[in-house]
Amino acid sequence: MPHAVSPAPMSESEVLPDAPVAEASSDISRDGSQDAGSESRTGESSPTNKEKMNLEDMFDDDDEEESEFPSSSIAPPEPDQSAKSGRITDPEVMKAFYQRLFPFRYLFQWLNHSPSPTNDFAHREFAFTLQNDAYLRYQSFPTADLLRKQCINLNPSRFEIGPVYSTNPRERKTLRKASAFRPLSKELVFDIDMTDYDEIRTCCSGANICNRCWTFITMAIKVVDEALKEDFGFRHILWVYSGRRGAHAWVCDKRARDMDDQKRRAVASYLELLKGGDKSGKKVNVKRPLHPHLERSLGILKEHFQGDILSAQDPWADPEAASHLLKLLPFPDLVSALRKKWDSAPDRSSDSKWSDIDAIAKTGVGSSDAFFGKRLLEAKQDIVLEYSYPRLDAEVSKKLNHLLKSPFCVHPGTGRVCVPIDTSKVETFDPFYVPTVTDLLAEIDAWSGDEAKEGNEEAKKVQDWEKTSLKPYVDYFRGFVATLLKDEKNGKRDREEDGDPMEF
Repeated sequence: MPHAVSPAPMSESEVLPDAPVAEASSDISRDGSQDAGSESRTGESSPTNKEKMNLEDMFDDDDEEESEFPSSSIAPPEPDQSAKSGRITDPEVMKAFYQRLFPFRYLFQWLNHSPSPTNDFAHREFAFTLQNDAYLRYQSFPTADLLRKQCINLNPSRFEIGPVYSTNPRERKTLRKASAFRPLSKELVFDIDMTDYDEIRTCCSGANICNRCWTFITMAIKVVDEALKEDFGFRHILWVYSGRRGAHAWVCDKRARDMDDQKRRAVASYLELLKGGDKSGKKVNVKRPLHPHLERSLGILKEHFQGDILSAQDPWADPEAASHLLKLLPFPDLVSALRKKWDSAPDRSSDSKWSDIDAIAKTGVGSSDAFFGKRLLEAKQDIVLEYSYPRLDAEVSKKLNHLLKSPFCVHPGTGRVCVPIDTSKVETFDPFYVPTVTDLLAEIDAWSGDEAKEGNEEAKKVQDWEKTSLKPYVDYFRGFVATLLKDEKNGKRDREEDGDPMEF
């Protein structure tokens, strides 16, 4: 694949179509080389730099009554195919990706909130993970073109996006007072990782995923997205595939970007439901009547519970897992009858065991409790929530200065691009169909070869990403950014006319 690995000739000083005039590029190169020697992922200080760094803050380690819960169809399981993806070990492949495919123009507009350069971009922190695993923090760039140049020069395996600071992050060491350098704003972010579902998914574990367990991420996206829009009034929420086993949400409304740590913790706590568990191992303990957010979430989750949890995962097939289910039911007589039935039929499916709860309850077992029916329904609702409600890494959301992997980076383990997820089509999103960087470079070669044979002059004006299967994802991102910029330009601030909606 000679043309893919060795990209078409172009100057690294080439300016992006929409980029302002480059300035002080020599300063960026000089500052980058200085920081490369002084700040690494380990946070160890060089003899010339005694600054200490908090690893948790500087790096995101990413490698998601019987008629109450109706059935839904399920797709047949597919094995984890990440092993089939190309290993991204050749720096030339990544260099070609940054030169030819990465949508720097739209990334700039997204973070800058304007087509023209502002401090929203110029004072934004970027952190690079280099091919040798060195970690550079506090990189910043006045234009998209300079960010692109640095990516081509440093050729990072990935890069993270941090907050907008009170001054240029590169100049932080020149300030007389350390307190003068502080984070001002950043998107409110959420991280859903499949490993947090290991105790309830039965098909895979660790970094492995399949289409059966990916449904957990789908459910989480639907619940969290709806809550952020309906309960907080946010409009601009960008969901991004993490490249392997999860998804990230970037809430880009100005109200969200301007929240301090206290408000971020409040939102994260609002969405956090599962706790460590009581003596019985029960992780969901919610008051009745249910909060409207939980009522709405149950309505979303019950559509998936029968098919995607009971049938696809069969979570209580194992006797120990079935024993845990019994602990979640507050009726000793009912539990005893269920245990006897299941012990006599050890191969009984989770779907059947779930039906057994209502079937035995209808015989009158445990009905001496005056509120038996109500309490049983509540117990079943709690079980549905425990096995399907989103499991968020809440710590990611609580800190303004937390860094998160940029959209459109390449996951080093799978080679897949971290593409945006269209929430209107979230049910059909398949992580195994997300293109790898090697696939994309091959598609450029195939497209260019066909067009060259036809002698199409207009084809020469088409950008390389438009020639590949990355195009629909970039088009979606471009539309998202355009809507965000329109609201920013018009000065729309949701709910601000009624005061600060983030006061709890």
